[in-house]
Amino acid sequence: MIARRPFASREAVKAVADEVWKSLDANDWLQAFASHPRIGERPTAAAQQGQGGEWAADEQSGVDRAGKGVRAALADANRAYEERFGHIYIVCATGRTADEMLALARARLQNSPAGELKVAAEEQRKITRLRLDKLLDKEDAQ
Repeated sequence: MIARRPFASREAVKAVADEVWKSLDANDWLQAFASHPRIGERPTAAAQQGQGGEWAADEQSGVDRAGKGVRAALADANRAYEERFGHIYIVCATGRTADEMLALARARLQNSPAGELKVAAEEQRKITRLRLDKLLDKEDAQ
């Protein structure tokens, strides 16, 4: 990204970010996934802190309104997902309810490991685009 600067527009930043993300390999994707808190959990020292942690909490706010049963089911789905795929469940949570995220997790457990890695990478790409918008909004406000 740094080597490609300066960018002509906000859309150019996001287009280059997409291009770079798609050029990475599975190990790079897994490293990015590891920095996220699990769906329904708050950031810890091992996960995102600072601005990233605040954004993650906001993005997952749909879980805050969920009942104990849904929260417990999400925790179970997180465990099953990690056991099956070896990485945390990544979903672009913005605007989604806990029930929606739970249904998606359960459906994605049916994917092959290779197929699910691609699905998770696409979800991470969506998260990155949303966060780039937030970052650029912050820069524009200064």
